[in-house]
Amino acid sequence: MQLGALEPFVPSGKDFALARQFFLDLGFTVRWESGGYVGLAFGHAAFILQQFDDTHVQQNLMMFVAVDDLDAWWDHLRGVVERYPQTRANPPEDMPWGAREVHLIDPAGVCWPFGQR
Repeated sequence: MQLGALEPFVPSGKDFALARQFFLDLGFTVRWESGGYVGLAFGHAAFILQQFDDTHVQQNLMMFVAVDDLDAWWDHLRGVVERYPQTRANPPEDMPWGAREVHLIDPAGVCWPFGQR
């Protein structure tokens, strides 16, 4: 038995439209949309953005995404983050657990570590 794709529900925070546009600007595409939910995908990464706002949940959720070229992703990500003052990201850094990662905080406050392993 094998599992297929994992598609978590990620809260949008207070502004669903802003969060949706942020992820589109990052390069995600809409797979489907219905009543406060939008299925987003970028390559093999997919998730469901949910119109939901709970600061405690958002500040304690992390969504790791593997990338093949972290420096290229950082160059792209930096340009998008500059247009969204409610977001922030750090440049690539080596982590104590052996990974090299960029950490993005999205408009809702969810942390997205992007990394190469």
